[in-house]
Formats: sequence, C-alpha cells, structure tokens
Amino acid sequence: MASLFEKRKEKVLKETKSVTAAVYDQPYLEELAEHYKARLLRDANLEVLTRLSQGEMRLRIEQLVSQFMTEEKVVISRTDKELLLTRILDEAVGFGPLEPLIHDESITEILINGHKQVYVERKGKLEMTNVAFRDDSHVRHVIDRIVAPLGRRIDESSPMVDARLPDGSRVNAVIPPISLNGTLVSIRKFRKDPFRLEDLLGLNSLSGEMGQFLQAIVKAKMNVLISGGTGSGKTTLLNVAAGAIPFGERVITIEDSAELRLDRPNVVGMEARPANVEGRGEVTIRQLVRNALRMRPDRIIVGEVRGAEAFDMLQAMNTGHEGSLTTVHANSPEDALRRVEAMVIMAGMDLPSHVIREYVVGALDFIVQATRLTDGTRKIISIAEIVTKEDGSNRVQEIFTFKRTGISKNGDVEGSFIPTGIVPACLHRLQTYGADIDESLFQQVEVNV
Repeated sequence: MASLFEKRKEKVLKETKSVTAAVYDQPYLEELAEHYKARLLRDANLEVLTRLSQGEMRLRIEQLVSQFMTEEKVVISRTDKELLLTRILDEAVGFGPLEPLIHDESITEILINGHKQVYVERKGKLEMTNVAFRDDSHVRHVIDRIVAPLGRRIDESSPMVDARLPDGSRVNAVIPPISLNGTLVSIRKFRKDPFRLEDLLGLNSLSGEMGQFLQAIVKAKMNVLISGGTGSGKTTLLNVAAGAIPFGERVITIEDSAELRLDRPNVVGMEARPANVEGRGEVTIRQLVRNALRMRPDRIIVGEVRGAEAFDMLQAMNTGHEGSLTTVHANSPEDALRRVEAMVIMAGMDLPSHVIREYVVGALDFIVQATRLTDGTRKIISIAEIVTKEDGSNRVQEIFTFKRTGISKNGDVEGSFIPTGIVPACLHRLQTYGADIDESLFQQVEVNV
C-alpha cells in the first residue's frame, strides 16, 4: 500500500506548485484521507468523539489516524503526514478546503462559484485561488457543517440560506435549481479585532475632521442612517460609529445575522430567525424592533433595514429613542431617503407620499454614504444632514464630501475629503453634548481637478 502511494505521490508532487494545492489536490493524499475517514466512521466511537471540545476532538482524531497508519504499516514523510492530518481534520472538524482561506487574515471575502472555482478578495480586489472541491456534494457538505449548528437548512425546498461562522463571518449559499452554476457560496469575513476609527483613518476611508464630526453626532444622540452598496463597508462603519456611544447607555442590537461586535458594557443583541421545516417559528426584524422598545433601550441599532421594519424603526426614532443607528442599501443620500419611504409603504401605511416623506425626515438627522471605489478602496463619500426649512419643506445638505480628481497610472482613485462650507444646523446641539467643534471645521476648501 505504501509503495503504491509513494509512486503516485512523486508524480503529483512534480505538478504541485503551492502548499494549498499540496493539501487538497494530491490524489495519493486524497485516497489516504478518504480511507482513514471511512475507518474513523467505522471503528471510532463517534458518540464519544462528538461530545469532546474541538481541541480535544482534533487531538483524538490525530491519535486514531496515527494508530491506523501503524496498524497498516503505512510509512510516509513527516510533511506528508502533517498534510494528511490537516486534510482529515479540516473535513472532520473544520470547513474542508476553505480552512486555509478562512484563517488567512489578508482575505476579506471568499466566493465559491461551483466546486471548481474559488475566488478571494484582498484589498478590495478579486483573485482566483487554486483551491477546489472534489465535486458539488463536497461543497454541500461544507455548507451543511456551517448551517446545521445554527438550526438552519438548505435543500431543494429551501435553496437559499444565510448563516455565519463561529467567528461571526457572514455566509450566504445558493444551490440548484436556483443556481445555474452549481452551489454558490459567499463568505464575508470579519476581523478578529473590530475596526476602530483609527483603522479607518489609516486606510484613508475618511478624514480626521469627518471622523471627529461622526463621533460628535453619535454622541449627541442624532439618528444616523448609513447608506451604501453591497460590500461598501456599511457594517464596519456602523460598528465604528457605535463606538462613540457613551458607556453608560444601554444598547440593543437587532440583526438578520449577528455581525456587530461592540466592545462595551450593557449591550444586548437579538437575531432574526427563519421559519423551520414546518414553516413555523419565524421571528422577523420587525418583531424584534417592536420588542426592543419594551427593553428599556437608550439606543437601538438595526444592522440593516430591508422592509416593513423601517416603519417601526422610524417610529422609535420619532418617539424619544434618539441616537439610533441603522443601514440601508442605496447609492446616494437622496436614494437612501427614497428607499426608506418605499419601506414605510411596504409596512401598509396608506398615507400620501408627502406625509410619508415628512415622517421619514422627522425621524432621521444624518445620512452617511459609504462606497467601494473602482480601485477596491472603501470610502465615506458624503456626510449629509436632513434639515426642515421654516416653510415646512426639507432638503438633504452635504456637510462633508469626497471630491474625486482623477485616477493615477496604477489605477488608484485620487481625490480629497473636503467640507462643503455648510455649517450643520445641529452645531449648537453638538456643543451642548460636549463636542469640541467650531464653525471653522466646516470652512469650504477648494480642490483643483
């Protein structure tokens, strides 16, 4: 048995060009791994194994595989044995071929387009990896390992699922017949340590003046809507903005899939739940927002409003729960307002459009627009205030904006963060809440294009 594997190993290693491929693409290791996985299922006490912690389980599986190899007199190099154990452990207690990608902190997103194509995002740009799965059922097996502990499922009757990894990373999966290209998986990874304002400043996602102003409006309990497209950094920005909430306040977070990580005391979180196999037990974001009002919140943070829950969120903002934050998918501050208005209509409010608009602008104070630029960088391109004039009309006025000036030779977007010259109507309130902000912060700056 050993000589057969040795011959196949030599042939494959000549064609192998990376460590990742060595772990997952060597046929001789693949056969050994499948053989010992079958033995584990047949000879190991699975009931005892599954009761162990993950660390203890890994150690016990290593011991059993070493014992099996000794019994069968299989001799391979120490390096190959490490690769073999990695392969088995990844499948048994990890997420298979995705393990090295999940633990690579430079990767922010993992995209699986069927079992043969796996892309990753680094620094905002996509690149194809040499990671592959055996077949589509192998991908499905990994998805099942992700969703099963959360009480969720994916099958032909429910071909789409949202879930999360133990570290909080967001997972979305779609299977045939909805998907035309095999099983599709998107994993949005999150850092072990949540982003702070200093991190965004270091990435040039906003200016120091914008950061100071953003913290001030959150501290002063202004209601803030963070707007942006997919992957623009809305959740990251929401996490950073929430960092300015005073520690003495009680914060309630409501999310579809728990992602927010607020490093502060007195934070409680609630997560929506889909219906079970019988179609029962669903708990919606709207129900959670209503329930949060009974939990003595100082602040309510909704990860994202997508539907009728927008009405309940605005109602909370309009009835004394100031300083609430949420996000919405939109491409500009004006578009964000229109989206929220449409969501209020979805809630069944049979009201004239101008009344709905007044209701929305009466609840919201600021819209912060995030975007992902063509070079992959994420920036806050606008901080806009919603103001109501004396005649009752309202408008969205930009306080800060990102002025693009061009693109460099290597494709980087060039530009500057500048104040527009408009002094926010809430300046006195910010100062009342202790913000050290003077009108000079908003003096207009000319940018040469």
